[in-house]
Amino acid sequence: MRPPPPSPLPASSAASDAYPTQLVATLPLDPEGRTWLRLDGPGGSEAWLIGWPPGTGTGWHDHGGSYGAFATAAGSLREDSLAHRLPTDGRTGTTLDLPGGVDRTRELSPPQGRAFGPHHVHQVLNTADHTHAVSVHAYYPPLPLMRRYSRSGQALRLEQIERPEDWQ
Repeated sequence: MRPPPPSPLPASSAASDAYPTQLVATLPLDPEGRTWLRLDGPGGSEAWLIGWPPGTGTGWHDHGGSYGAFATAAGSLREDSLAHRLPTDGRTGTTLDLPGGVDRTRELSPPQGRAFGPHHVHQVLNTADHTHAVSVHAYYPPLPLMRRYSRSGQALRLEQIERPEDWQ
């Protein structure tokens, strides 16, 4: 029997305090690709426990208008984000020229985390050479879609729109 899902993690909480160690241990870790486990959260939210092999990342993306938070439960992750609100109604192939000074980078080790709003665009990376990372991500409302972007210098291009059936 699976343990009851935990409540979504506030950015200021310690991942190890909010998520039982045994739940983190149930996540299968793959040496080459990310792994994940979806959990139902309270009040209609959802959470994801994600395993990150060394050198893996998400690529640039948003969360389809959902509010969210994530925290590192093991290892270390780097988040690159944009301090710039993007239009949310773009079509694939649309390119946006970003102004200078919008890039932000932060390193997150246990128990560090962060919350973000519905217009957040970022990429998350495990830059370690030999160590897996594990993180917990929570979203409300549950992810209706994710927009995937490519980036070349200050140009951000909407490449793909994914729906839940694409990753569940």
